[in-house]
Amino acid sequence: MLTLSGVSACYGSVPAVNDVSIAVGDGEAVGLLGANGAGKSTTLRAISGLVRLTAGTITFLGADIAALPPHRITALGIAHVPEGRQVFPELTVKENLEIGAYIPRAKAERARTLELVFNLFPVLAERRRQLAGTMSGGEQQMLAVGRGLMLKPRLLMLDEPSLGLAPVVTDATFEKIKEIRAMGTAILLVEQNVSRALALVQRAYVLESGKVIMHGTSAELAGNKQVQAAYLGI
Repeated sequence: MLTLSGVSACYGSVPAVNDVSIAVGDGEAVGLLGANGAGKSTTLRAISGLVRLTAGTITFLGADIAALPPHRITALGIAHVPEGRQVFPELTVKENLEIGAYIPRAKAERARTLELVFNLFPVLAERRRQLAGTMSGGEQQMLAVGRGLMLKPRLLMLDEPSLGLAPVVTDATFEKIKEIRAMGTAILLVEQNVSRALALVQRAYVLESGKVIMHGTSAELAGNKQVQAAYLGI
């Protein structure tokens, strides 16, 4: 479904990712793991067209998307839920969700998808008229994920969904992500909580200083002594 081959990108003159190659299959859940500054978020931004490549290729459903503008990439079925949630605080929950269905294909099924999101996140249904800026961090994260789902994506990219959340809220958030995966939506997950991520994804790539230093199944990485020492505290 999604393939990155030899992808490199910079912020100005500063290299952010270097020769990154990853793949996500149809309906698969894949993780991008690593410390702060490893290049995880930049990789997602490159896929979304928010950061331009200096080398490499990105294909989605067989089409080269590396040179496309962000709105064209989104229209192909890639939803990006950014780090920090970035909801519209002065809009209601329902208005935030409706904004997510802005492309024609999603807009045509907006009412049906909205009902699906409300069933997945009942708290959003209860607070549909509440301003997003008055919600808790965990509720805003649910709203951000729900807004991504309104696009009816083939691939949902999640950037640090547990950031700043209490453990019990993190548990609830990851349970919902599991449900989304069970619906058949492919997931590319950036997450610093490595043990939590490996319990969700099927495969993962570990980034360090903008490069992929290892990859494997979740079981292989969870049993890897280097991963255990660096990320799992074992």
